[in-house]
Amino acid sequence: MTGHIAGRPPISATTVRVAGLVPAGAARVAVDGVDGVGKTTFAAELAGALRAGGREVVQVSADDFHQPRAVRHRRGRQSAEGFWLDSYDYPALRRTVLEPLGPGGDRRFRRGVHDLRTDAALDLEWETAPDDAVLIVDGLFLHRDELRGCWEFTIFLDAPFEVTVPRMAARDGSHPDPGHPSLARYVGGQRLYFAACRPQERADVLIDHSDPGAPRIVRR
Repeated sequence: MTGHIAGRPPISATTVRVAGLVPAGAARVAVDGVDGVGKTTFAAELAGALRAGGREVVQVSADDFHQPRAVRHRRGRQSAEGFWLDSYDYPALRRTVLEPLGPGGDRRFRRGVHDLRTDAALDLEWETAPDDAVLIVDGLFLHRDELRGCWEFTIFLDAPFEVTVPRMAARDGSHPDPGHPSLARYVGGQRLYFAACRPQERADVLIDHSDPGAPRIVRR
C-alpha cells in the first residue's frame, strides 16, 4: 500500500515501511547519502508518511549548516580532504538543532546558520518543536563520528556514483562523468567518508535508491 499527499506523487511502500520503523515519540532521524542520490526527496516523502500516520515532523537540511567559503576551501578549492573535513559546521548543527531536539532538550531550534549561495551568516528566528516531534535531517556525512549519539534512527540511501553523478549533473549542470577532474573534490571526499565511517554499515536502514521511484530496503 502507498500513501498520497495532495499535490505530490504517491509515497512508495518502502517509505511507508521505513516510517513504521522510526521510534515512537520524539526521535532524531538522519537521511544520509551521496550527492544526487535523492536525500531531500526521500526526506520529504518520509515526513509525509509520518504525518499521514499522525506524527509531528520537523525537517532540517544540513545544507543550511555549511561553513563559510573561506573555511570550506582552506585546503584548496579542489581538495577532496577539504570537502570531507571542512564542509559543515557540526558544532552549530548540534547546538541549534540536534541537542535541543534530543533527550532533555528545550525543543527550541533554528533551521540554519549559513546561506550557501550568498556565503552569508543567517540569523533565523528560534522555533519551538512539539514535545513529540520527529526531527528529519537530510545531508551528507551524517554518520561521521562527530554526530554519533545524536540520532535515534539513521538511513543511508545507496546508489553508485555512475548513477548519482549524472543525476546531479542534470540538476546542477556539473559534469556527468564521476571520473572527471572537476568532480575529484566531491567524489573523492565522499570516498574518504566511506573509508573512515562506513555509513552503509552504521545505518539502521540501508536503502538502494538507484531508482528514486522504487526504493528498496537492502538491510535493516
